[in-house]
Amino acid sequence: MAIEALLIDLDGVLYIGEAAVPGARNAIRYLEDQGYPFRFVSNTTRRSRRSIVSRLASMGFSIPEEHIFTPAAAAAAYLAGDRPQSALFLTTMEVADEIAGLAGIASDPVTAGTVVVGDAGDRFTYRSLNEAFRLLLGGAGLVALEKDRSWMGADGMTLSAGPFVAALEFASGKEARVMGKPSPHFFMEALASMGAGPTEAAMIGDDVVTDICGAMACGLSGILVRTGKFREEALARAPCQPSAILDSIADLPGYLRR
Repeated sequence: MAIEALLIDLDGVLYIGEAAVPGARNAIRYLEDQGYPFRFVSNTTRRSRRSIVSRLASMGFSIPEEHIFTPAAAAAAYLAGDRPQSALFLTTMEVADEIAGLAGIASDPVTAGTVVVGDAGDRFTYRSLNEAFRLLLGGAGLVALEKDRSWMGADGMTLSAGPFVAALEFASGKEARVMGKPSPHFFMEALASMGAGPTEAAMIGDDVVTDICGAMACGLSGILVRTGKFREEALARAPCQPSAILDSIADLPGYLRR
């Protein structure tokens, strides 16, 4: 199948920590020069899209905000339609402000009709999780920006939001509505912005389950890179096998030329 459009993960694919993956800038430049449409689909939930654009610019990437799809933006669209009076945001303050502003809702733990969970970092405490748990018992809905297990930080593998979402699901008996990958709606929204269908597109990521298996279940090809959180043992026990495996995104031009 010829690849005509691409979805690309950010963390672990374009950069790790504060450094661009070697060859990543050249790979993106090749896509631009060859006229490949592409979008960035990231489960990063610590930063707003504006902050992501600024961070990418510091690494030498020039990417417009509208080409970046994040769980925070998806959650804002969902909450704007669902119209809860307010929400409890168990996220970073930056992401909470972005979602609340885009959705036009208040951040208020007293009247919250929805609990929104992202990668809150050090804001994950017994007190904050218990506050969320009690709201869920009282009837609030549960929205997970993502359910990734981990991500590769500058100082090593780091817990993501998934383990904390799982704890709240287990304790409350409620199932979270997932906004980011591997939600089919998330992939399809990014494809629709390019006018592309799944059978002509590929997803490039470092997480074999969330990125690759999630995309392949929607009909896309899945290209796994051996950077970021990639682990051989995770690949061996994955529920799917990638369409291709590259050492890094630097090898993408050669793969597309084959």
